[in-house]
Amino acid sequence: MTGNTSKTAALDGAALPQQDIRRVRSNPDFWYPVAWSRELRRGRAIGVRYAGQPIVVVRPEAGAIFALDDVCPHRQLPLSKGEVCGDFIRCAYHGLKYSRRGQCFSPGMKLENEPPRLRTWACREKDGLIFVFMGDLEKSDSIALPDFPRVRDPHYRTRRFGKVVQCHYSFMHENLMDMNHQILHSRLVGSMKPRFLGMDRGEDFVEARYTFARTSGRQPLSEALIYGQRRKDGRDFAYRDVMTIRTQYPYQTLRIETEGIDEPVMELWIAYVPQDREELINRVFGLLSIRRLKIPFLLDLAWPLLIAFTERVFTEDREIVELEQQAWREQDGDRNQEVFPVIMALRQLLIQNGMPSQKDIG
Repeated sequence: MTGNTSKTAALDGAALPQQDIRRVRSNPDFWYPVAWSRELRRGRAIGVRYAGQPIVVVRPEAGAIFALDDVCPHRQLPLSKGEVCGDFIRCAYHGLKYSRRGQCFSPGMKLENEPPRLRTWACREKDGLIFVFMGDLEKSDSIALPDFPRVRDPHYRTRRFGKVVQCHYSFMHENLMDMNHQILHSRLVGSMKPRFLGMDRGEDFVEARYTFARTSGRQPLSEALIYGQRRKDGRDFAYRDVMTIRTQYPYQTLRIETEGIDEPVMELWIAYVPQDREELINRVFGLLSIRRLKIPFLLDLAWPLLIAFTERVFTEDREIVELEQQAWREQDGDRNQEVFPVIMALRQLLIQNGMPSQKDIG
């Protein structure tokens, strides 16, 4: 990674080294979500991945969760296929047991050499997500976990969503940051005319602001539930809402504010976690918080409708980014001729804060 002086110069418009953005690797010195808390019951273990690194997360019957390399050094079997025994995870093949500190114990098995030791990973749980710190263990205490206070706010209801998407994580950042692609969702929301209000940027973030006008089509009921009002004539509500999208490396957020309401009507926190060694596949972890309406329980009653609506939007976006990834593969590199300043700034941010690929280093 470059120093602060180089980063600042690049943000001010200096030329960056020629790098294929789709080969830039994520920076491991952050807390990455690897699973939902609901996926890991007491007395069980689960296998997860970050950038090709297999990890086993263990939840003992008592005590906090912990994470180790998901491989028994003896015969390279995944420990996640084994059994949780007290505060240990036991390999399903020969019964070697590993503690939360990675120490190996071999009940009933004679060892020729010192027992192997597993690498441990800092692991924490917050608001229904399991996070693992993928960088140096010593740094984990100095790096804060991401915060999403709306999830704990009783005035909001939160949807937890996400799937595996077959693309480099940079495609995901670009898709959410660029609101000029509303034609893609016109069958769901009608024809929307975006207006770009400007952007801010710094060493570790890029933020863009938009407002919208509906030029044709009807407001979907699900959108009315988000804004808390039925908008029969789009012209009367043109450009009243402000959408702010921010990539605060390595996470992304989206917030919608509307006239007459003090708090955001919707807030999204999202992370894209690389799964394979080349980082061309990512798993999405999203927290979508929607402000409750004045009528009690109305949002709860309509929640299945909102889930269906947001899932359709996500599906349309996923299809597009996977097609972009397919084009990258077929053309053997990034051939995009980008013209939107926000996306150009976003790419600089991802390159500067990410890690160069071995191809770029070599």
